[in-house]
Amino acid sequence: MREAVLFEGPLGWTEFSPFLEYEDEEASAWLRAAIDFGWHEPPAPLRERIPVNATVPAVAAHEVAAILARYPGARTAKVKVAEPGQTLADDIARVRAVREVLGPEGRVRIDANALWNLDEAEHAIHALAPFDLEYVEQPCATVDELVELRRRIAYMDIPIAADESIRKAADPLAVAHAGGADLVVVKAQPLGGVHAAQRIVAAAGLPAVVSSALDTSVGIAMGAHLAAALPDLDFDCGLGTVAMFVDDVADEPLVPVDGSIPVRRPAVSSSRLDALRADEERTEWWHGRIRRSYRFIEHAAAL
Repeated sequence: MREAVLFEGPLGWTEFSPFLEYEDEEASAWLRAAIDFGWHEPPAPLRERIPVNATVPAVAAHEVAAILARYPGARTAKVKVAEPGQTLADDIARVRAVREVLGPEGRVRIDANALWNLDEAEHAIHALAPFDLEYVEQPCATVDELVELRRRIAYMDIPIAADESIRKAADPLAVAHAGGADLVVVKAQPLGGVHAAQRIVAAAGLPAVVSSALDTSVGIAMGAHLAAALPDLDFDCGLGTVAMFVDDVADEPLVPVDGSIPVRRPAVSSSRLDALRADEERTEWWHGRIRRSYRFIEHAAAL
């Protein structure tokens, strides 16, 4: 289940959907993003469609083909690995199944969500390297570990991508400046919006992949506008995740078609909102969260 707040600004619908476990201060960046997208024109787009990857959760290998079928035309798959309670053998079986479905021309990237330590990451990458990895996303938690891991596996020519080291860091540029990543994964909501994320990509000076935080189509549109504005977009983006949902707020959800999604704000109808509306108690909980998160924005503006 995914929860989100939608509200309508002068430029259209926008989204506030921090994960439930996030504290209000961290959630305030997501609220800045919602305000940015609803009240400020996004940067001029350089492309009309964004190529997207399939996302394969930590499922059993026999489930892989059915999941990839939700992403018609996708040439790239991001595979979750290092799931607590699972083994490296589970990861190998899952990645092997993805490679078999995509064929030799497909692109396979893995995402450990910072759950390996340094030695585990080195061992796992060795074990998964035969499947021709496009890159490894956030294999370890700390910048120092990423720097050392890049040194250890440099001869393998497998790039390291940073995600949590950017969106959950006090300094989102620290990992790039330390040499801990070959590319950056950026998400518009956690980084404070399209314009803020665009500045981070420019300052990092590394290739970027725009991804989602399991947003509704409204939040995905925010990411699509970010991806559309980047001068270079060499990697397929993680903006196809509406395909994982059984329902969505948009009349025409931003699901992948021929491996890409359009750059547009989706229409949201009252009937869709009514069908998915939270109960009164939950709505008030989110209203309180918005008020508390907004205080951090006010405080920052006053400094």
